[in-house]
Amino acid sequence: MNVGEAIREAAARLSATSDTARLDAELLMAHALGTDRSAMLLRAMTGPAPAEFGALVERREHREPVAYILGEAEFYGRSFVVRPGVLIPRGDSETVVDAALDLLGNEGRILDLGTGSGALLLTILAERPAMTGVGIDTSLAALPVAALNAARLDLEDRAHILRGDWGEAGLAEDLGRFDLVISNPPYVETGAVLDPDVRDHEPSSALFAGEEGLDDYRAIIPQLGKLLVPGGVAVLEIGHKQASAVGAIARDSGFTVAVRQDLGGRDRALLLT
Repeated sequence: MNVGEAIREAAARLSATSDTARLDAELLMAHALGTDRSAMLLRAMTGPAPAEFGALVERREHREPVAYILGEAEFYGRSFVVRPGVLIPRGDSETVVDAALDLLGNEGRILDLGTGSGALLLTILAERPAMTGVGIDTSLAALPVAALNAARLDLEDRAHILRGDWGEAGLAEDLGRFDLVISNPPYVETGAVLDPDVRDHEPSSALFAGEEGLDDYRAIIPQLGKLLVPGGVAVLEIGHKQASAVGAIARDSGFTVAVRQDLGGRDRALLLT
């Protein structure tokens, strides 16, 4: 069986469990061939399919996310290492980056609360070469991944990845003050029904935040006043139905709130000043 035939067969198998079956099959095949998808589609479709492709397709049939199978995910035009135990960066989170870049000057310090793979922090630092940043996370799985991504992007001198917990008092005393604080905290309601790809494979600690999905906002927002320099701003990712509830928490802490929508027109980030 050649590459093209194997992709068609795999896409048919995956269509029962994936809305992106053809794309999944193409990405998995490119990975098995050790090339990128574009090069494969241009030059490799009539060559023999590699034997290991079948095992990759079987993993995807069991709803393992493609990003974990490939070991990487694209975010804001860059490739980031991801591993099981680390939340996969989503395109929706690019809204946080866009909002931050619109608000920032060319210099300053950034703090990323719950940095995960480091995608948010490292993307902003890559776009603003004179800035420095700190990314904190409690996850022992996430910290080495974020550090690896910083090294891959030649940002290890400007991005400091540390273990830290926003649930503990004294965060500002340890870290200092920042021009920008960003966060994509857990915000899924405990009882929410999720796709098996997410529920069974991504870390629950990065997803769930109490019955209302608001627990982590209640912990983060009251600390922001001590973490931000005068005139600083925070950009927080939210669930698309949470603008009112999270905005109320922020206003109770003395912030002015603006909402930024994602490309789908859904509320996706709050700007706190």
